[in-house]
Amino acid sequence: MTDREPLLDPLLDPAAMRKQYRAAGLDERNLATHPMDQFAGWFEDAARAALHGTLYEPNAMVVSTTDATGRPSSRTVLMKQFDTDGFVFYTNYDSRKGRDLAENPYVSLLFPWHPIARQVIVTGIARRTGRDETTAYFRTRPHGSQLGAWASAQSTVVASRAELDAAYAGLEARYPEGEQVPVPPHWGGFRVAPETVEFWQGRQNRLHDRLRYVCEPAGTWRVERLSP
Repeated sequence: MTDREPLLDPLLDPAAMRKQYRAAGLDERNLATHPMDQFAGWFEDAARAALHGTLYEPNAMVVSTTDATGRPSSRTVLMKQFDTDGFVFYTNYDSRKGRDLAENPYVSLLFPWHPIARQVIVTGIARRTGRDETTAYFRTRPHGSQLGAWASAQSTVVASRAELDAAYAGLEARYPEGEQVPVPPHWGGFRVAPETVEFWQGRQNRLHDRLRYVCEPAGTWRVERLSP
């Protein structure tokens, strides 16, 4: 193993990168009874930060899955709905995450709201949404995004960008703007029913607040504080 030259600019050294988070914390007494109500309040804060240009895509979340052999993979997707039943995102069921979830439905979600020093970490079980729900959402997507769901065999090797563009162009000719695009049979939603939901608030001196909701067998929720 050879010695590596240090970075010339110390500002680019990740070991030296530090940010002091705010003093305001997260207190158990101020939490909502249900984690999805707590999430709704935090999501509103994140969405307002996005409106002011300080946070990008508040509904972006990292989805982590494992295959049948336990090999993990992660990717960023957009959460498109949340309610008391969980969090919904849409994807190609033949993609890597779709195949993973068919083999192992346990999943982790991470909302990385770094500009406001917050994270939400969810663990739970992903189940496919019904076709009616999938169709209703698909109809709200821009025409180009509907074509893209057909053009891309997500997670498979493609020979070139030109091949992908050609597939899209063929679909664009077949289904011009204004003509209804059918919902791909291999495309649809997953709803993640949470088993734990952790709210992470950055604090000074790395003594962060971490409060985690845990679902009890009776369907009630208890809250526990985790060491940072």
